[in-house]
Amino acid sequence: MTAMADPHTLTGAYALHALEEDERAAFEKHLATCQSCTQEVRELSATAGRLALAATTPVPPHLKAQVLRQIGEIRQDQPASASPVHTAHRGRGMRWALAACLAGAAALGGTTLWQHQQATTARQETQDARQQASQIAAVLSAPDAKATSATVGGAHGSVVVSHDSDKAVFIASGLAKPPQGKVYQLWFADGDRMRPAGLLDSTRSDQSVLMTGTVGNASGMGLTVEPAGGSQQPTTSPLALMQLPA
Repeated sequence: MTAMADPHTLTGAYALHALEEDERAAFEKHLATCQSCTQEVRELSATAGRLALAATTPVPPHLKAQVLRQIGEIRQDQPASASPVHTAHRGRGMRWALAACLAGAAALGGTTLWQHQQATTARQETQDARQQASQIAAVLSAPDAKATSATVGGAHGSVVVSHDSDKAVFIASGLAKPPQGKVYQLWFADGDRMRPAGLLDSTRSDQSVLMTGTVGNASGMGLTVEPAGGSQQPTTSPLALMQLPA
């Protein structure tokens, strides 16, 4: 588990489901004793919920400052008197001992390196999640942000677009887990051409995702079920198609 940042800076990331599991658990313990953070999470979650049910409606302009404020940051000589046989046995023994020491050192070094790599990866993943949470908040709170919604199976899906920043955020609520070996993939629709726009987290039913790439000239977006890792072109019929708000 990586060291958690100041919990008072994580309310936005928590409300957007952008914390790692260990950070989320630690933050929820903090919520039990912090009334101000509890209130801020409640307000941010309510805002995200309203966006998920919105239909081409502008986002309150004051939200940007509020959301961004919540997101946080050895050689040994042989005795001369030793007999040749004894010396040979001793030499073999020393070589075996040296080999064992080297093997142990290599194993210890490998373990240390693995632990360092794991810690580095965890820190990078946490940093990436916080950066994405900040970018999501910037889109949701942009003065020109508009949203549109649709039903995705038995779930709700919304897309929020800021043409000024040329970015879009997809918000899912109550999304069922995809089949084994499959993943939900987002797409921008440039006319008849579908452009990959990122993958959803298969372990989360509620999530907010910054769509990959720019909005550009896209007039719509779609959601499909694809093989794990995603596809360059849709391989299944879209579960949802939405026109992007102008």
